[in-house]
Amino acid sequence: MIITRDSDWTEMFTRRAAVLGGVQAALIATLVGRMYYLQVVQADRYRMLAEDNRINLQLLPPPRGRILDRFGQALALNKQQFRALVVPEQALKVGDTLNALAQLIELSDHERDRIKKEVGRKRAFVPITIKENLSWDEMARIQVNTPDLPGIMIDEGLTRFYPHGESAAHLLGYVSAVDEDDLTGEPLLQLPGFRIGKDGVEKIYDMQLRGKGGTSQVEVNAYGRAIRELERREGEAGADIVLTIDERVQAYVGQRLGEDSAAVVVMDVHTGDLLALVSNPSFDVNAFSRGLTADEWKGLSTDDHKPLINKALAGQYSPGSTFKIAVTLAALEHGVISPEQTVHCNGSYNLGNYVKHCHKVHGSVAMVRAISVSCDVYFYEVARRLGVDKIAAMARRLGLGEVSGIGLPGEKAGLIPTEAWKKAARGERWAPGDTLNVGIGQGDVLATPIQLATMVARVANGGLAVKPRLVRPVVQAAQVGTVAADDGAGAPFESLDIPPQNLEILRQGMFDVVNGPPGATTAASGGRLRFTDREKKDWTLSGKTGTAAVRAMNAADREAQKRDPESVPWHLRDNALFVAFAPSHAPRYAVAVIVDHALGGGGAFAAPIARDILEEVLRLDPSRKPREDGGQIAAATKDGRI
Repeated sequence: MIITRDSDWTEMFTRRAAVLGGVQAALIATLVGRMYYLQVVQADRYRMLAEDNRINLQLLPPPRGRILDRFGQALALNKQQFRALVVPEQALKVGDTLNALAQLIELSDHERDRIKKEVGRKRAFVPITIKENLSWDEMARIQVNTPDLPGIMIDEGLTRFYPHGESAAHLLGYVSAVDEDDLTGEPLLQLPGFRIGKDGVEKIYDMQLRGKGGTSQVEVNAYGRAIRELERREGEAGADIVLTIDERVQAYVGQRLGEDSAAVVVMDVHTGDLLALVSNPSFDVNAFSRGLTADEWKGLSTDDHKPLINKALAGQYSPGSTFKIAVTLAALEHGVISPEQTVHCNGSYNLGNYVKHCHKVHGSVAMVRAISVSCDVYFYEVARRLGVDKIAAMARRLGLGEVSGIGLPGEKAGLIPTEAWKKAARGERWAPGDTLNVGIGQGDVLATPIQLATMVARVANGGLAVKPRLVRPVVQAAQVGTVAADDGAGAPFESLDIPPQNLEILRQGMFDVVNGPPGATTAASGGRLRFTDREKKDWTLSGKTGTAAVRAMNAADREAQKRDPESVPWHLRDNALFVAFAPSHAPRYAVAVIVDHALGGGGAFAAPIARDILEEVLRLDPSRKPREDGGQIAAATKDGRI
């Protein structure tokens, strides 16, 4: 055993202590350096992270813009709504609370199951929606009984509301929850309960109506529970959309049609402003906004009157004898027959082995009388001389065979057939008999009500290519409710290059359709205006009837239908059409009326409807007179609430 000296032990201890001290100093220096880095160098970054963890920035949905008629009457706005919420941690037992609540408002089994699932998925302090769109009475009952409903609270918000219900449902469309296909990355679309336009004006102007979201800074704890709101910035309300529609005319047309399956378009012949765009029957658009029940959807989707289809835009009809307007102008332009030349009608028309019938024996008729009595034989002969391509060219100049351009979803273009179309679409040659069918607006010819209104407007305004307009140009708030500045004088529409004398001949025939020469029985005498005031007592309307068959009929079928019309099933009855403008001496308004499967032709059934509508429009004169009654919804606030 070797024994070392004390100095050796001391020297060894000193070295070890120095090494250990150096290690400790290095560790302390590292720790201090790290603390300096975190607390000084990175102070701003970690302060921001801590603040973000403490403050929750929430996006607030903006009020949706209103949709107004031409006089500022609200067609769509935002209505105060109440909804019932439950906070699970405040309820002793959620099931018992729901049972107590069910004594005050209706709660379905589906709603109960949904609430229970959400209770299991969400934190106990997060409010869960029980029911939306509570009525004032339901809200009041819950508030009065709050002491007996632990965890229940009432929340206030906005919901879309259409004050006129069914009156303009197809036109306005509706709003609904955002689908997965609608997501574009915009934060607003990810907000629970946020709704966007799904059809009609609500859809095509959704971005303008949507507005810009606001923000709310909420202080939360480590568990995400809201403690207090630190700052709130309201969003920017969506822009108002002002339509050319007159709510009074729109409502009147719906009332006049009653339960008929029909479509009506009313247009200013100079500006193209659509004053009414009605498809009947309609539906309660507020039900779509809140969400349809299964029974409601089944009733609408199975109704044979097709309430979900906008017939004014998407209804493609054989125009029948209203199409003779285009045939007449084509005949005059190409000189295939003079206005004085007659064609003899003995009730039928033979083309080889092909026989076509007229609804009556008219004898010898010239152009004006052929229009007024709607002689098919005359127009068979004119069409044969013209050929289908010349007829088609004039029809397109009058606005048929193309969409109107107003942009509403679902609009159809109709069909104006030609020889080339048939070859391309069916691989068949055009037959002479096809031309005869086109001559009276049957066969493959299809038109929509808005196209027919455009056609008659272009005839009435002297041959200008007026186009339908649904939204008024941007105006200042103070101007909403005034008459449009572009009242019609010098409207910038191109000329159709139709000679004035040709239009005058056609318009004389259309005048006689309703008013007729003295002592004559006209095709639509029931369409005469009935003004009694001195200023308008001599006013008249001019128009053209149409009766379009929806099935091929032989002589026996036609005779049976004449003998007992009511025996024909509803869906096999002819469609009744009437197009008109008024007043005849100074045209201002045009109307197209189509009634599905009506008992009686266009003169007997559709003409009186058109007359009543034009009488109301002329009385109101919305293109030239401001509204004086003030309406019912004019006091809606800027953000669209009522």
